[in-house]
This record gives sequence, C-alpha cells and structure tokens, in this order.
Amino acid sequence: MNVEIITIGDELLIGQVVDTNSAWMGQVLGDEGFHVVHKETVGDVESDILQACDEALKRSPIVLVTGGIGPTKDDITKKTLCKYFNTRLCFSEEVLKNIEDLFQKSGKAMNPLTHDQAYVPEAATVIQNRVGTAPITWFERDGKILVSFPGVPYEMKWAMKEEILPRLKKRFRQDLYIKHQTLWVSGYTESALAMQLETFEKELPSFVTLAYLPTPGLIRLRLSAYYSNESAVESAMLEQSLKLRDLLKGNILAEEDKPIQEIIGEVLRSKKLTLGTAESCTGGKIAEMITAIPGSSDYFVGGIVSYSNNVKHQILDVSNLSLDTYGAVSQQVVEEMVMGALKILNCDCAVATSGVAGPGGGTPEKPVGTVWIAAAWKDKIKSQLFHFGKNREQNILRSANMALLMLNDLLKEEE
Repeated sequence: MNVEIITIGDELLIGQVVDTNSAWMGQVLGDEGFHVVHKETVGDVESDILQACDEALKRSPIVLVTGGIGPTKDDITKKTLCKYFNTRLCFSEEVLKNIEDLFQKSGKAMNPLTHDQAYVPEAATVIQNRVGTAPITWFERDGKILVSFPGVPYEMKWAMKEEILPRLKKRFRQDLYIKHQTLWVSGYTESALAMQLETFEKELPSFVTLAYLPTPGLIRLRLSAYYSNESAVESAMLEQSLKLRDLLKGNILAEEDKPIQEIIGEVLRSKKLTLGTAESCTGGKIAEMITAIPGSSDYFVGGIVSYSNNVKHQILDVSNLSLDTYGAVSQQVVEEMVMGALKILNCDCAVATSGVAGPGGGTPEKPVGTVWIAAAWKDKIKSQLFHFGKNREQNILRSANMALLMLNDLLKEEE
C-alpha cells in the first residue's frame, strides 16, 4: 500500500532543524509492508500545506503529516486541515483531560495556549497523544486517509508505533511484500564497486534493486525487493545476497544496517575487550560515535583528546624527540599515542589519530587531508597514512571511520 509523508515547518526548510522524522517513518513503514512513494517538506504557509495535502491524496491512499500542531501562532496545520476538509475546530473535554493529566504528572502549570490544544477538527477522529499535548487527528475522505500528528521526534515515534501503524495494518491488507538487505563494504570507491557489480546488477530480477549509499571510507549496499509474493521475495533476496558475498568476499564488513561503531562494539563485547581512544585531528569524534551506542560502557573505557603537542607529551607520553623530529602528523607520533592510550587508560585495545583536518594548517609536505591513524591490540600495532580531501568535516568523519575499520581488521587478523 502506497504512503506519502509530508513534514511541515519553516525550520526544516532553512536547515535549522534536520528532518529525521521522515527517514525514521520511511524505515518503519517499509518494515511493515507499506511503500513510501513520496516525501515532501513544506513551510508554515497555508497555501503550501493545502497544495501538498491535495496532491498527495490524489496520488496515494495514505498521507501522514507531521509538524505544525503546537500551541504557538506559527503552528497552523490544524486550522489549515480544517479548511481543507471543510470542517471547524470544536472543544474536546477528553483531549483537555489528557493534557491536564500530563501537566499534573510533570508538576507544571497549564497556560491558555496549552489549553487551546483541546480544540480539534470536528470531522476528524481524535486519537489521544499520551506523551504530549498535541492530539493526533485522523481524517477520511473518499476511502483515503490523512493523519496529522506531532513533529516532536519522541511524540511522533510513540504515535506511529502505538496508534497509527496498528490502525493502518488493521485497515489495509498487505498487497506488497518488501524486504531490504544491507551490506557494509570497505576497500572500494563507489565507482570501483559499481564496476565490480556491473554484471550482477544487469542480472537482477525485475523486482529487485541495488542502491549504493556511500559514507566516508565505507559504502552501504542495499538490496531491495518489492513483490506481491512473499516466498518469491525471500527466495530472491537469499539468492542475490549469496551472490554478493561471493563477489565481494573479504570486503564485506557486516550484513546488517548498523553503523561501524555498533559493529565494532559487538565484536569488542563478544571478545570481552575494552577500548580507549587518543584523538588529535578527530577531536573526540571517535569517542562520540562509540558512546552514541547504548551499552557502550560495556567496552569503552574513555578517550583522550590530545590536540596540542603538550598534551600528547604530558598525558600520552609521546616523546618530545618524536614530536620535534617527525612532527605531530607522523607514524612515530601516532604509534606512541596509541601505546600511551593503552597504558594510561588501561584498556585492551586502542585507536589514535593525528592529521591536518583543514581548511588551514597544511604544508607542501603534509597538505590538508594528511592523516596518520593507528590501532593497537596487545603488543601489535597497525598504522597507516591516508590522504583525504580538503573538507574538514569529511576528513574528521573519514578518519574516525578508518580508525574503527583498522581496529576491526586488526582483530580479524588475530583470529
């Protein structure tokens, strides 16, 4: 069943807030057999909202709208939907009671603007929002459904999981089976990987597609199948996954849609190993990535951001001789950094980075994008020189990814 998503808010259009809602919604809808065919973001402008809703309902039987239903004047979605569905706002005692209960639990006083959240479109089925003050409204017309619900991420996720998805699944029979298989691949550029898989792509069944999703230092391959027969989908995905394994062999890092830091975390946990970091050019990015994963305290002990040579020497015990002779961006220094991390943090393995992230600071000998990375486990050190680009953000992320990849390779070598 086709679904369209409309996200509303000027803040999304100007980049002040990143639209993570539609990405999450697309994933969970796909997992439940719904096919997201169109996404659109519009600002807090009545005419734009009306046009987006009208066009979406002409194309698809289900339209999900998030955002613009808060208590402030710039939140106009509720009134605009009243205009679209030719209805009016009416006061709901049930919604008011839900709001009062929420405020009573939080110990806060309710103000007039929040009180007005209890005005809801008369023609809509109202679904109580148990985690926020803005109710969920479900409209139906000519056999098609439009649901409006909050744009606050945790409220949106609760609404989708607890109310909207269960109702949609009960209402619509699944007529399309969707399955995705993600593989993380290292050691290829996007173009080189496409050349390697050219014949494979040409021979794919008509209902199976392959997508390339590059991230600095890594590529996600996504196999997708869309078909009316569930067994055909399962069979095709298994067959094509086996072919990819054979074609890419040791370059497949993982066969799950998980970030590299989560993959490494699972390896460390399974081996009962601890990890520490010593970061210069990445400025704590590796530690941030690792600790973003729930449960990382099982294996991550801590990190040292040694941005200055003084910190490298005093905290990580990098010798002044190495710093003066070879410079901070060198194999000698990054290897001493990683050994210092093992000692100071008392961990089983460690990674270290030292480089020129840019946009300034480069020299003819060590231009912007020059990065030395080291990984260590027990008495073994793996270090490598990289030449990335001139973009600071990309250099930092690429360095962090490569550090974790090098650690993964080191752990594999020991096996």
